[in-house]
Amino acid sequence: MTPDLVSDYLASADFKAKKERTQSDYRRWATRFAEEFTNDPARIFEDPRSRGEVNAWREGWAHSPKQYDYAGTVVTVILNWARDAGKVREHHCDRLRKIYTSDRAEILWTPADIETFNRTAPLWVRRILSAALETGLRPGDLIELNRGQIETTPGGRRLTVRTNKRGRIASIPVTPGLADLIDSTPRGQLLILVNSKGRPLTEERASKAVMEWRRKANLSDDLRLYDARGTAATRLLRAGLTLGQIASHMGWSLDHASKVIEKYAAVSPDESDAVLRLLTRSK
Repeated sequence: MTPDLVSDYLASADFKAKKERTQSDYRRWATRFAEEFTNDPARIFEDPRSRGEVNAWREGWAHSPKQYDYAGTVVTVILNWARDAGKVREHHCDRLRKIYTSDRAEILWTPADIETFNRTAPLWVRRILSAALETGLRPGDLIELNRGQIETTPGGRRLTVRTNKRGRIASIPVTPGLADLIDSTPRGQLLILVNSKGRPLTEERASKAVMEWRRKANLSDDLRLYDARGTAATRLLRAGLTLGQIASHMGWSLDHASKVIEKYAAVSPDESDAVLRLLTRSK
């Protein structure tokens, strides 16, 4: 039966090898999948008509393109595993149609946004946004920033971080703003970012804290902690990284990195001329 197939997948080495956050997300969608097809044997997915049934189930999340797509991703992963494990001969849910598209190049924290946010938010939340603006790291990496990642270089300091999403090593120059953040961290505190009680943050709590105080500051609902990456890309360009290095660090294409930096220069008059000169040289 399909629930048994799902249970086997959740107990598999393939599933256990995934990161904790991914496991949590997959488990939620795998459970929904098992509940939808609770009375169906696993072999129904060998029938081409099953593709239509899976898509009909996904329509329950048509109002949220990201959830619609994620439901299909998890089903495909489970059935691919089942095929490789010999539990089904074949399946017809490869490459399910995706409907979510995202181009957040034009969603940026402007200098005015940052100033308004910093007038409103408490210090521990301001530090979260500041770290994101200076490093370009994702929330999952920000909450793990610590003194042990700081290295001295001939020209100053750098952060060396192995990113959670891709496992890459990111070498980030310690800009003046990042230096202020590091140097103002209390002595004896290993983590750079903590909550209001001095305890470690979760990725979700860091993101929600920025959203909560963004609302209180009456800023655009489009702004998220993640969107600080565009501002950071511009600052890294000014710190001496090439466009290619920035694209690699951010996990972006060269075209996207260029577009984000150009957009930021357009909304930040104080930086526009210098940034555009650097960008042209980097291109």
